[in-house]
Order: sequence, then structure tokens, then C-alpha cells
Amino acid sequence: MSQPPLYEQLYAYIADGIARGKFHPGDRVPSENELAEQFNVSRITSKAALEKLFRDGLIERKRGKGSFVSAQAAGLVASAPHKVAARSQARLLGVVMPDFAEVFGLKLLHSIEEQAASRDAYLIIKRTYGLQDEEERAIHALIQFGVSGLIVFPVHGDYYNQALLRVVLAGFPVVLVDRYLKGIPASTVSTDNLRAGQHLTEYLLAHGHEHIAFLSPPSENTSSIEDRIQGYRDALAAHGVAFKPQYIFNRLRSPLPMSLDTEHINTDFATLRDFLDAHPAITAMVTSEYNVAMLTRQVVAAMGRTCEITCFDSPETLFTPPHFTHIRQQEKQMGTRAVDLLLAHIEAPCDPVNEFIGFDLIEALHAPMHG
Repeated sequence: MSQPPLYEQLYAYIADGIARGKFHPGDRVPSENELAEQFNVSRITSKAALEKLFRDGLIERKRGKGSFVSAQAAGLVASAPHKVAARSQARLLGVVMPDFAEVFGLKLLHSIEEQAASRDAYLIIKRTYGLQDEEERAIHALIQFGVSGLIVFPVHGDYYNQALLRVVLAGFPVVLVDRYLKGIPASTVSTDNLRAGQHLTEYLLAHGHEHIAFLSPPSENTSSIEDRIQGYRDALAAHGVAFKPQYIFNRLRSPLPMSLDTEHINTDFATLRDFLDAHPAITAMVTSEYNVAMLTRQVVAAMGRTCEITCFDSPETLFTPPHFTHIRQQEKQMGTRAVDLLLAHIEAPCDPVNEFIGFDLIEALHAPMHG
């Protein structure tokens, strides 16, 4: 059986001390620094324990003096766990996302909010704009504010955010959405991107294409893109089509959060045109997202070429059909499951799990994109 998270163990140490009379009403309890030193844990862990004790009414804070056992603490722990748990029922959850848009992210955020409300939980939402420094600041700020757990949509990056690593390794409840971090023991909820990449590629192969490119922003340490590329490769191999490394173009910058501006678009337009000029045999593309598909469409049209373009996600309206055959990720299910999983981690220790949510392949009415 797995051990409870470290902050829960510190919580239990103080609560048990109150129950046994080691700490009496009005007694000062150890500070963040003292707990961290005594138990050889990080200050993030000790702070999380004190935040939970405060939310459960076992301690009170006096500015400039520290934390003290509350007058009602003994009664609460004597009737534990149900009375303490009742005080903790309303949870405060932190949500950290690079951005959210109609194409992807907005329905995910709506679903997180709806499910949190149905579970008597409240949200604090922080946008990181795709910047790792902002992600680190957001995580620190939310923990200081006293959230019980975090739902994090990690940013693209060449390296992992150290703040995120620290809170995960400290046992603080965290659920990652959309992607996972290799080797990091955090629960994740995401699309099965490998299988989805296979499906898009197989769709193009079934339409007679063999020279198929894969287009995306940088894929390093971004599991969603890495898995989509692997799915693309697996589909080619399964159909006996040789994989050509030169057909992977993953240097686009404009689709990244806060980068969709004229300068980045013009640069990407030029480099993508050079790529297609260098590979005239390409007749189809798997693109990692809708904005990449839209950029590719413009380049193909300017070059006078005929190509079939597919992507992940697409704006949904009642009045116009989708421009591209695409993978529709199930954002609602992803958000609902992320909240349920986070609350399960908060309420009782459990091992990290990786859950894949289903997807749909939506065919465009006019799949070929003509230049």
C-alpha cells in the first residue's frame, strides 16, 4: 500500500498531537521552516500541510507570530474524521493553462468549472501564455493562496518546469491535462495522441497518399506532439510506406501561445514554403493543430499546389462545415475526469494514473485543399 503524500503525513502529525494533548488550544505549532527541517521535506510540503490544517479549522494564524492551535481543534479531531472532513468538503482548486480558445481549451476549461461546481469545489485560474516562467510563478502563487490541488496544462518547452517537478515530488495533488511529463510521477488525463496520429495518417493513406508530411511546432518535451509523430510513423510502417525523416517539419513558431502575430506568421510562411519547395512529391499533411493547418493552406494556395491537409481540432459552428478532416478531442470528458481524479488524490492517497480519453475522426466535406 502506498504511503500518503508527505504533506498529509505532516498534517497527521499535528492532528495526532492535538488529539493526544501534545498541542493544546493556544499552543504555537511549528512553522513552515521548522517542519521542513524537522522532517527533511521542502517548504512547499510543510506549507501545504499548514494550509490544510488552517482550512480544516485546526489552527489559526496570527500575523507576525505564527500558527496556533484553535479553540475548537480538540473537539474536531475527537470526532474525526467526519467533522474535519465536513469542514474540508468545499475545495479550492488551481487551474494553470497556457491559454484557451474556441479551437481547443475553452470547452476544456468550461468542463473543469462545471465539474468542480458539481463537486462543491471552486477554481482559481491562471494563464501562463505559454511561458515557463509564468507557469512557475502561477504554481507558487496558487499554493501560497492555499489551493488543495492543481490541474496543470504544461507549456511547451525544452526542459521541465522545476516548480512543477518540486510540487509533484513533494506529494502535492497534481493532475496534468493534454500531455504528460516523461518520468514524472503525476496523474495525467489526455487524448491517446499516438492512436489519433495513426488514424489521421491512415485516413490519408486510404485516400491514396504515400508522400505525407507531418507539420508542427517544436516537439521536444511536448508529449502530445511526440506521440502524434510516433502514431504517424507507426501508420506508415503498418502500411509498408517508408518513413522519410525529412518529411517531418517541426520548426513552426506562430501556433505557440502568444506567438500568433504577423512577424511569426510571415517567418513560418517563408520557411514552410521553402520546405514544400524542397519536397515536391508531398501530396498530403498531418498537422498538429488547426492553426498549423490554416497556415499550410495559405502556403499551398500561394504555391499553386494541390494537397490534402488534416489536423487536430477545429472550430465548431452550426453554419459552416469544417475546413479540414480532423481529430476532435473530447475536451468535456477530459475536464470532467481531471477534476474527479484530482479530488480523489486530495481525499485519499493513491498512485499516479495515466488516463486516455477517446476522440473522433471528423471528415471534411471537401477534404482536398486545392491551390
